[in-house]
Amino acid sequence: MGNAQSATRTGATGTAAPPASSSPPPSAAPTDTGLSPSLVERVTGPYRAVMRFLGRRALARATLALPRTVRFLTAAATSGEVATALPAPSLSLGLAAGVAMDEALLAMALTPSRFPRRADYARVSQELADARRLFSRRGWLAHPESYHRNPPPLADADVETRRGHGRVHGIDYEQISYQSGFSTRAGEPGGDRWMAHGPNERAYATIVRHDDGPRPWAVCVHGFCMGYPLADFLGLQTAKLHRDLGLNVALPVLPLHGPRKVTFVSGEPFLSFDLMNAVHGLTQAVWDIRRLLTWIRAQGATSVALYGVSLGAYVASLLTGIDDGFDAVVAGIPVSDFPALFHAHSPLHIRARAIEHRIMGGVADDVYRVVSPLVMEPRVPHDRRFVFAGYADRLAFPDQAMRLWEHWDRPTISWYAGNHVGYLWSGQVTDFLQASLGASGFRHAGHPVAG
Repeated sequence: MGNAQSATRTGATGTAAPPASSSPPPSAAPTDTGLSPSLVERVTGPYRAVMRFLGRRALARATLALPRTVRFLTAAATSGEVATALPAPSLSLGLAAGVAMDEALLAMALTPSRFPRRADYARVSQELADARRLFSRRGWLAHPESYHRNPPPLADADVETRRGHGRVHGIDYEQISYQSGFSTRAGEPGGDRWMAHGPNERAYATIVRHDDGPRPWAVCVHGFCMGYPLADFLGLQTAKLHRDLGLNVALPVLPLHGPRKVTFVSGEPFLSFDLMNAVHGLTQAVWDIRRLLTWIRAQGATSVALYGVSLGAYVASLLTGIDDGFDAVVAGIPVSDFPALFHAHSPLHIRARAIEHRIMGGVADDVYRVVSPLVMEPRVPHDRRFVFAGYADRLAFPDQAMRLWEHWDRPTISWYAGNHVGYLWSGQVTDFLQASLGASGFRHAGHPVAG
């Protein structure tokens, strides 16, 4: 959400924050593009000086939320829209507070100490150029789904299970883990860096299930910065799916999140200025969840629904274009185009220098085709595709949801009058989620749909 080393660092459901570098400081002197001083440096120098000042004061950065909130509300009131062809909701103090919350989270995430260094631009530009050549030569840009290999099935013998310590929302859960088995291909740009993350070699999932025989399952994919049972139970409404609809629920942990993290912040290198990280991360996420799906089917699942929020909605949308093993899908506050979101959220000086180095634009767009839900046809039937999104989402902008909705041939969608994390306290979203899954057959006998 869509949405530092992330491309929009949020703590709740996670979209991407303005990109920062995950690489160590360069040992050599910084390189430039031949302009001395560069035009970009002259244009953005004053802006960078202000940002360095604000960077030392998180609360000062948060004050940037006020003018941004006013600009959004003014534009919505003037144009009557929050995105092209999407009418603005009624403006209210509650809506304004939600916008300010998103804008404050974003502003506080823009820590200049995490911004890319000058030498990072040339390196990232080269990785993307090399990836585009490789992907084109292998035919993956023309046929993106062929980039994804079929993982081996996950057997009970491959799974380690332990009971969760305590209960979440009064529900007992299990935690399972297994060797991911994923590896990047030899010679893929950024592949060695990705595979060097040792804790990421093992995949994890939280399992909540009934003990009275086969039932439908929901695979629920968390957002950025999440990946722990307490956060995921709340962010994915696990208790309602388990109790009210009677479903068994699997909560997979995305690469570099939760127990797989390699930095203090869960998921931080997944969405970073090292743009190949997200390509490998999304590819591994698809691999890991497809393996988990084979295990769920072996547990006697009568059907399997896929539900994701923010970054998890991106993963869910991508999965539906690669694997036909899902019977319904719900994409909540979805990100659908990471290069576009990175560009929109990047500070002016990062955006300008990234354009100067040809990072933003065609090269990144081409490389991301292999992990884009917008170029793969969904394999879930049209009447079982669902989207919900917030009119005032300032992390994963409404146009991200609109583009996915259009690509999915305009299935049922619910717009709530709130910000990115506002879905958590939206009764409309809760009702929509349960009604959508219930109408798709995801309701065990004796568990009527609420509302």
